[in-house]
Amino acid sequence: MSTTNRPNRSQEPAEPPPAERAGRVRPPAAAWISWVALALMTTGSVASLRPSPTMAVYGLAAVFLYVVPAIVFLLPTSLVSAELASGWPGGVYNWVALGISKPMGFLAVWCQFAMTIFYYPSLLGYVASTLAYVFDPDLATSGWWTAAVIVVAYWSGVWVSSRGTKGVAGLAGGGLVVGTLLPGALLVVLGLVFLGQGHPSAAPMSASHLLPAWAGLASLVLIVNNFLSYSGMEMNAVHVSSLRKPGKEFPRAMFLAMGLVLLIFILPALAISWIVPADRLSLTAGVMQAFDAVFAGFGLQWLTPVIGILLVLASLGGMLTWLAGPSKGLLLIARQEGYLPPFLQRLNRRGVQQNILVTQGAITTAIALLYAFIPDVSSAYWIFSVITTQVYLIVYLLLFVAAVRLRRKYPEQPRGFRAPMLLGLCGVGFCASLAALLVGFVPPSQFGSGSPWLYVGIVAGGALGLGLLVPFLFYRLRKPSWRQPEVSPS
Repeated sequence: MSTTNRPNRSQEPAEPPPAERAGRVRPPAAAWISWVALALMTTGSVASLRPSPTMAVYGLAAVFLYVVPAIVFLLPTSLVSAELASGWPGGVYNWVALGISKPMGFLAVWCQFAMTIFYYPSLLGYVASTLAYVFDPDLATSGWWTAAVIVVAYWSGVWVSSRGTKGVAGLAGGGLVVGTLLPGALLVVLGLVFLGQGHPSAAPMSASHLLPAWAGLASLVLIVNNFLSYSGMEMNAVHVSSLRKPGKEFPRAMFLAMGLVLLIFILPALAISWIVPADRLSLTAGVMQAFDAVFAGFGLQWLTPVIGILLVLASLGGMLTWLAGPSKGLLLIARQEGYLPPFLQRLNRRGVQQNILVTQGAITTAIALLYAFIPDVSSAYWIFSVITTQVYLIVYLLLFVAAVRLRRKYPEQPRGFRAPMLLGLCGVGFCASLAALLVGFVPPSQFGSGSPWLYVGIVAGGALGLGLLVPFLFYRLRKPSWRQPEVSPS
């Protein structure tokens, strides 16, 4: 990137800056959060029950399809993030800026934020369909209903986020417990009761079914796509300054989150596969359909609306975590280095990046209106989701490179946690991320009979525009007057 209008400062510090200059702002006592709360925030931003019916179709092979990506992606991401956060507060920007360069650090934190642009409408569209199933299933086909739920839910989330990190941590953690852990545990218990009553498992549970049937490139796409189920583990490292003992507590939070994520993904999917035959679970089946089918076997269908409300709470808790994390990281470096215009750097009286959230909300509202005015936007919207996923993978490629360089450049830097075999972890994680990036250019079945080159062109153009062109323009047009490091976010 160009260095136009840059202050005369080195882009690679000769030594790691102290915590105060690295973005570590000691919060007031009221803003402390526990490492358990951070683990729940992280788990809530990564894990959910939404993919359970999809993976239940594969029966026992679902274990393989989740464990392999966990080994080659989740484990490297978690361990590497734990070392980086315990040695260099400030989140992904500080890691990449010190490990590679400041422009690359800005690119990383921008991509981490930009991928959420289409994530919120997608997540809240799921919330709308779930609520429709609770009140009136016919509403699920109403574009106006979907648009209204997206708009109301997003702006409500902005209001909650504007109250500060502590409130977000409490609501996100509570949403995870009541909306994911409890329904997931209920599924597993009912599955065990079903088997305990002497019923045979609907899906074969023999060792010969541990591996999925190989179907060429489609099988590879299925495995690699599950890498992305674990994305977001590093996101809440920006909150490390809100921990009392970050060197010890952040690694603990990562390990607890890692275990919870695996349990949430694997056990409910297995429970569904025990009770519901695969031919009754299509790849497009919603989680509400799966719960309804499970409850029907026990005469508990009255629980379906209750579970629907709990699932909505979990999704809203996850949205709050994403609202609080990437935007805070972007604001932090924007104020320190002047990467964004002053309007986007403005804080409310609680020190929250309200203008960034409001600007993003305007885009979210515009996307939501597409549901009301365009009869079928699912295919186009699916492409938008792929684009944002491609953008997010750039973060991981930069993160793994930066981790290796930081270990070599600053071997004596104090770290609360040192990842074992860091070079190997980063090598495996980098290759997994690159594979996922390349697989994203393979046209899916949803694209129908359209030209594959058109699909590749749209995805590549969108990813380059959102992930590279926009941050390049911000960087190129920046001015020294944009720097406002004297005011720190809460």
